[in-house]
Amino acid sequence: MDIYQRYGPALMRKCTRMLGSVQDAEDIVQGLFVDLLRKGTTDVDLPYLYRASTNRCLNYLRDRRRRSRILETRSLTEDHRHRVDEPHVGRDLLDKLVDVLDGKSREILIYRFFDDMTQDEIADLTGYSRKTIGKKLGLIRQAVCELTNAEPSALQEGARP
Repeated sequence: MDIYQRYGPALMRKCTRMLGSVQDAEDIVQGLFVDLLRKGTTDVDLPYLYRASTNRCLNYLRDRRRRSRILETRSLTEDHRHRVDEPHVGRDLLDKLVDVLDGKSREILIYRFFDDMTQDEIADLTGYSRKTIGKKLGLIRQAVCELTNAEPSALQEGARP
């Protein structure tokens, strides 16, 4: 499958960063491409694959049985942020945020804090306006404050991401 050769490595890197496991990432990515083959779909683009893999990773993290295994055996040790004014969202905090955020906010959370995308890049990928992305990021920051008991002023944006 040509799209697997073209996009598979990028999706593997993304899923490995989200899940912290090459084996789990392989399962997610290969499952995505198997489903596409079963449907006979071969004309998909990278944004579709990116969103589909993100959603599959989030679903994987929400799975209660697997979540406990992930939290016991792995921790996110690298801080992938390029901006120091952004909060650190590790796997344990991601696990808690998955339970309190809606689907679009979870997707934006991954794009911003794990993939280090700008608001403009997220807006292009999701089809939302930059203003909507900013509002969603504000709600995410508020949820982070509530879950970590951080002061809201500690997470205020100086410059927009």
